[in-house]
Amino acid sequence: MLVLSRADVESLLTMSDAISAVEEGFRMVTDGKVVMPQRAATKIAPHGGLHLSMPAFVGSDPGTLSIKIVSVYPDNPEQHDLPMIQGVLLLHDARNGRPLALMDAEHLTAMRTGAASGVATRHLAKQDASIVALFGVGAQAGAQLAAVCAVRSIEQVFVVSKTGRNDLDFCLQVGNKLGVHMIPCRDPRMAVESADIICTATNSHQPIFNGNWIQDGAHINAVGAYTAQMRELDSNTITGSRIFVDRHEAARTEAGDILIPIAEGSISYDHVIGELGEVVSGTVVGRTCDTDITLFKSVGLAMQDAVTAQRIYALALTEGRGQNIRL
Repeated sequence: MLVLSRADVESLLTMSDAISAVEEGFRMVTDGKVVMPQRAATKIAPHGGLHLSMPAFVGSDPGTLSIKIVSVYPDNPEQHDLPMIQGVLLLHDARNGRPLALMDAEHLTAMRTGAASGVATRHLAKQDASIVALFGVGAQAGAQLAAVCAVRSIEQVFVVSKTGRNDLDFCLQVGNKLGVHMIPCRDPRMAVESADIICTATNSHQPIFNGNWIQDGAHINAVGAYTAQMRELDSNTITGSRIFVDRHEAARTEAGDILIPIAEGSISYDHVIGELGEVVSGTVVGRTCDTDITLFKSVGLAMQDAVTAQRIYALALTEGRGQNIRL
């Protein structure tokens, strides 16, 4: 079995690779070529954590088989100097079940989540979109921006976080890496009103901006809220947007950004236009005009992990990376 460290994963996987793999994965979801049970979520209430198990079988011959086990502890960065998201992924040979690789899943998770937003931005944002409002300064936020920059020519990024403590360091580090002009911003309204693309990657349980601030034609990638009780978007944003989700079954049970407005009576689930894979496959229309506000709401799919891990494994074999161990 091949063991791949975080350093291996980081050195092997580019955002373009991840977007390509995840886009094809969404097509396979729409084509019925994905077996993906709802993820098992175990609450670790005494410590404020969540433990997730996410299996998937993607494709058919031979296909990709994997399971990701990940923990989410929102207080880790401040209380323990540890990442909020930690985990591993086990990749199997789908033909016989043999374990092929064990790899670090922290960077993989950020990349595959960013890649989904890259796919959504490619298919839903206006072609000339160039200004981003980015909420959050963690690993997920950096991957969101990298993905958006991979599919659109971004000129300026307004970065907004809850405390503002790490905004400048984040802007310098990510801005230099991506070659974009990044501005720490303490005015969420100004950031939202200026933006063609809005990315939210926070662990907020309350809306982080007023939907009335969004300009016509903007596109939103909302990836931070991942339970039925969490939300980053207010009901004005939801009611005013053409909404697309990663998968209906997941959104109906985990997407608080949608479920809370439904509970309030602001919308019914029929307000959701379709799945991202349907847009990619051309069976559902995404943007209909330049004034549409489009919204991709993601809670994350095991399919994204599987196809991204398969790409990493193939690259590792080609480049001779990782450590082989005998079980």
